[in-house]
Amino acid sequence: MTERLNGCEYLLDRLVADGHGERLALTGAAGDYTYAELLDRVRGAAAGLSGMGLEPEQRVLMVMTDSPDFVTLYLAAMRIGAIPVPVSTMLHADGIAELLQDSRARLLALSPEFEAAGTDAVVAVGERADLRRVLVGGAAVPDTIGGRPAHSVASLAGSAGDSGSAGDSGSAGDSGSAGDGSVYPTTADSPAFWLYTSGTTGTPKGAMHRHGSIKVVCETYAAQVLGIGPEDRCLSAAKGFFAYGLGNSLLFPLSVGAAAILEPTPSRPDLLVERAQEFGATLFFAGPTFFSNMLRGPVPADALSGVRLAVSAGEALPAALQQRWTSHFGIDILDGIGMTEMLHIFLSNRRGDIRAGTTGTAVPGYDLRIVDESGHDVPAGSPGTLLVRGASAANGYWSRYDASRQVFQGEWLRTGDTYVQDEDGYYCCLGRTGDMLKVSGMWVSPAEVEGRLLEHASVAQAVVVGGLDAEDLVRPVAFVVLHPDHEATEDELIEFCRAGLPSFKRPRKVVFVGGYPTTPTGKIRRVELRATAATVLVGAG
Repeated sequence: MTERLNGCEYLLDRLVADGHGERLALTGAAGDYTYAELLDRVRGAAAGLSGMGLEPEQRVLMVMTDSPDFVTLYLAAMRIGAIPVPVSTMLHADGIAELLQDSRARLLALSPEFEAAGTDAVVAVGERADLRRVLVGGAAVPDTIGGRPAHSVASLAGSAGDSGSAGDSGSAGDSGSAGDGSVYPTTADSPAFWLYTSGTTGTPKGAMHRHGSIKVVCETYAAQVLGIGPEDRCLSAAKGFFAYGLGNSLLFPLSVGAAAILEPTPSRPDLLVERAQEFGATLFFAGPTFFSNMLRGPVPADALSGVRLAVSAGEALPAALQQRWTSHFGIDILDGIGMTEMLHIFLSNRRGDIRAGTTGTAVPGYDLRIVDESGHDVPAGSPGTLLVRGASAANGYWSRYDASRQVFQGEWLRTGDTYVQDEDGYYCCLGRTGDMLKVSGMWVSPAEVEGRLLEHASVAQAVVVGGLDAEDLVRPVAFVVLHPDHEATEDELIEFCRAGLPSFKRPRKVVFVGGYPTTPTGKIRRVELRATAATVLVGAG
């Protein structure tokens, strides 16, 4: 018999039932909510969603900022067995329309900032979509949006009526319909939520996660690597619409009675430092680019004095950047790797055991393999594609049969990252498998060249890609961001690489830039840099 489990009940009702109702659950610019207050909002929203006709396993597309409304709707949808689908807040109308069509969402939820884009998306899909209603945050909500009835998120969250008090969570077996805000009888294997991913190229794919995955990531990475506890306050530069931010700002803190610091506006170093100080952050989550920008600020060394630990994910954290950041702030960074398809981090460094330049070792509960092109395990010291196995894996991609078969291979999931394991068992990322360069007949890891460039005192960020020269041979090209008030020449950086790397790994060209093109989740779009690399290599020696 499959375990009965509901993600909302696990993250919220359980904590209130255990006597943590008066603990702070959410804080930030939008105000404070205790666990009891949040449960009351969620129960009201769950009843309201059911009253609108939303049924189990129907989707709610969420284009929402990190806010109490976001948390409320995400939990309320899961509570009644429906499927919340948070998507990027950087999408334009055409992107929202595409995901409305693909997900066949019955409801669209919008923060006020995205009402215009959402309206255009609803108009674009016309009568073809399954969309029935639109939910909007804020006080002033029109009667209709794009021809669909519109409703206020605030009124929805306050529609509990006589469904019970915040401390009375109801029983999953009460009615089976969850029309009164009670918990729908889902199991660990029931569909819970989707997260869209497309990597740095390709069309969006909806990774379908189950209720049991929430418990898995909370009780493996959050508990055993972060050591998160009730007194922690989590602040994340990564937003809740994708896997990394969802864990940081919602799943992890709520699983232990801690508090999430929610910031609805785009993340900036100065703003998040201000929020960390104002709301007492103890755990800080970001990615390599954000950590680099904090050093470029510069942010004062004592600005994060309350933070006990920082976490990096999204891309490999170069050793030089990690050492500079930790030296400046006096706070350790745990570098890890996760995937939307695995929900969160499955390979990470540990507190007290940080090996800079590596991604550490497998998180408890996960198994790893490195394989060659034929799928055979490679010996330590040899590069190959990283595979992972763990109970937080998604069931597959929604309506993407071929893509699912390529990535979800039996018990194992193919990450698409090239890794090497050293003799001590630590894993080192060499880059995306498709990003590896074959130069003069030998493999070159972009991450290795980037790491060398970051050792130069003037270099703040570096991205290395391959481009074809005039003879159609692959050559490394470096796109470099310099620290403010620092200077360096192209020849200087090429010679710096030549002195620290085998000659064939040195960049053939260095292009100085102010920033990089990124995906909606903040990952660098190397495909665009490759196109530029091909143009600058013509005529280069």
